[in-house]
Amino acid sequence: MARVTGALNTRKKHKKILKLAKGFRGGESKLFRVANQAVMRSMQNAYIGRKRRKRDFRRMWIARISAAAKMNGMNYSTFMNGMKKSGVEMNRKMLSEIAISDPAAFTALVEKAKAAL
Repeated sequence: MARVTGALNTRKKHKKILKLAKGFRGGESKLFRVANQAVMRSMQNAYIGRKRRKRDFRRMWIARISAAAKMNGMNYSTFMNGMKKSGVEMNRKMLSEIAISDPAAFTALVEKAKAAL
């Protein structure tokens, strides 16, 4: 009976890891063991980064809304409270876009929020 080795599967696994490590510096893109560690670390960082990006965008939207609200004589928390009480359900992304692109509309939203308080 022929001896079966795992060479084909091993080579496929190694090629997959080395393909993911393309562009890394030095042995991290050429040597399997080092590349495997680098790829595992990079995958971990990518996972963390996907979570962090959501946080960063939310912080940016809040900062934009806060700045626009202050220009209209209101702080962020009272503005959001007024929006909730007035029944305007708009997410922070859209509010920040309105604050940048259409300041007049944002001023109208601030007035509506003030009226609800």
